[in-house]
Amino acid sequence: VVRLTGSGKGGRNQELALAAAEGISGLSNAALFSVGSDGTDGPTDAAGGFVDGATRQRLLEEGIHIDQVLLNNAYHALQRTDGLIFTGPTGTNVNDVTVGLVEG
Repeated sequence: VVRLTGSGKGGRNQELALAAAEGISGLSNAALFSVGSDGTDGPTDAAGGFVDGATRQRLLEEGIHIDQVLLNNAYHALQRTDGLIFTGPTGTNVNDVTVGLVEG
């Protein structure tokens, strides 16, 4: 469950992706995406989010700290890193899909 707080917006898939950015930070061979199969994530126009090992550093360079952003939800931080995924409505509502990739 994601509770909207502060002035932010987001959804559970965006939150999961942004939180994962901390764990894969600095890994040049890792990425994660999480999307809602219905094409929307929470009350936003995005279906979910994408992060890679450089996401945290890109945010830090703009003075944005992930732990603080998650207090206000993930949408705007992912927007700053081109990490939002847009699919438009899909007409299905089966589940969420989360994929983590690590190149070996």
